[in-house]
Amino acid sequence: MDKKTLLETSNLTKTFNGITAVNSISFKMYAGEILGLIGPNGAGKTTTMQMLLDLTTPTSGQVRIFGLTMKTDREAILGRVNFSSSYISLPFSLTVEENLKVFARLYGIKKIKDKINELLSVFEIEDIRKQSTRRLSSGQMTRVCLAKALLNEPEILFLDEPTASLDPDMADKTRALLKKLNKEKNISILYTSHNMAEMEELSHRIIFMNKGEILAVDEPVRLLEQFNAQDLEEVFLKIARQ
Repeated sequence: MDKKTLLETSNLTKTFNGITAVNSISFKMYAGEILGLIGPNGAGKTTTMQMLLDLTTPTSGQVRIFGLTMKTDREAILGRVNFSSSYISLPFSLTVEENLKVFARLYGIKKIKDKINELLSVFEIEDIRKQSTRRLSSGQMTRVCLAKALLNEPEILFLDEPTASLDPDMADKTRALLKKLNKEKNISILYTSHNMAEMEELSHRIIFMNKGEILAVDEPVRLLEQFNAQDLEEVFLKIARQ
């Protein structure tokens, strides 16, 4: 049986002042898949993620999510996806709990209190629920943003460096949680990371980008065979130095 395509890009391109950041990339993301997006700094990963989320308008090409486009069905798409990054923050004047309540209302969540309590427990941040967001450490902020991203039980979860600010213990717990969400709730995940061991552990397939182009897309084990490498870090180095 054919895999169900949830997200598809066609010749997606973005130029800034004559410089091509993303050069005509095309790929698919399937239902139930954890899809890794890897590449050195400047490869075009962040720009690609921003175009998928409609935060940046493509110069040319198209993005379809659930067979829809942001231009015509933005609200329908956004209700079924979410995003988290280690490099974003939430309103500093609100407490952790207040921030989550605001987003829960925006997402139209029912039983808001129960959902927030569940996520605070999952990410082990019950003790900071009344704490002002401005006082959070980077690791705490990362966990709060991940909790926010799961409020609406998204079908697709976009993650940018989800464990970058976490200590090894919490990073390991977060990876375990992502695998559990993927397996038990069939949440599809597209994420970027510079942690090659993490990518190898989590990803069903990996997209390697460099200089705005896709150089390889495959399962981790096949990428090792293709590049005659012992691990993904070696693959990364070979691609980055091409």
